[in-house]
Amino acid sequence: MAAKGIASIGECMIELSGQTGDSWRMGFAGDTFNTLWALHALSPEHPATYVSAFGDDPFSRDQIAFFGRAGISIGNSPIIAGARPGLYAITLTGAERAFTYWRSDAAARQLASDPAALAKSLENQALVYFSGITLAILDGAARKTLLTAIAAARTAGSLVAFDPNYRPRLWPSHEAAQAAILEALAVADIALPTFPDEQMLFGDPTPQATAERLGKLSGEVVVKNGEHPALIALNGASQTVNAVHVAAPVDTTGAGDSFNGGYLAARLAGHAPVEAARRAHKVAAAVVQVRGALAPFETLRTAFDS
Repeated sequence: MAAKGIASIGECMIELSGQTGDSWRMGFAGDTFNTLWALHALSPEHPATYVSAFGDDPFSRDQIAFFGRAGISIGNSPIIAGARPGLYAITLTGAERAFTYWRSDAAARQLASDPAALAKSLENQALVYFSGITLAILDGAARKTLLTAIAAARTAGSLVAFDPNYRPRLWPSHEAAQAAILEALAVADIALPTFPDEQMLFGDPTPQATAERLGKLSGEVVVKNGEHPALIALNGASQTVNAVHVAAPVDTTGAGDSFNGGYLAARLAGHAPVEAARRAHKVAAAVVQVRGALAPFETLRTAFDS
């Protein structure tokens, strides 16, 4: 039987987003979870699993229950006694966001603590997705365990997608981030970088330079670039796909993550890369018109199919 599931690996945090006055809205989000949320909305025929580690506190229980209500399982992810989720707060200047984090002892840092459970969670997955943030929250040994498990899933037939998603504050040095991200790209079939991140980390002068560099490691490269066109590179050929302009965005949180979800959902459905990017741009445009990282499933589906 062909693999059917989709698995995303990383950290889902408590999200606090500012509302009117001194009010805050609490939800759950995080880069790889945001992508899985969109993927699950757009590919409901594929069972969705969020692979992480969780605490046993009330917030962790609420988080797992939230996943369950959305139809997302946690597979064999460990439950760590005494641990709790990380937390971040979004503050907005217009539609542009800034983040404040409390995550140094988050349960997700132990997602590779049980190699057998991790491998079990990645069994029979049509797609495995992870990011540079997934790598950054792990120590060196745990990172090696993770990449070994992903490589094994790929050998067993899973398509592997990776977004480098470079966040300087999570890494001890430029060099450590470069080395880890290059190792991850070596086990990925699809790379989904963002050009400003790659320019910051590797000094790429243009999106084309990013695509050429990453194309030596991953067969399919999609270079995101905010409101500028995305660059698709496949088998030595490249093409740009225009973004969808949003005149008055509400909140840009999760835009790139939802683009990834839309792109991967389209590829799983059999669409060619250029069409997949076109649909992904529409999904991202819909997400920036709602507050927080997670748009309603119906909003995502309407954008994807428009």
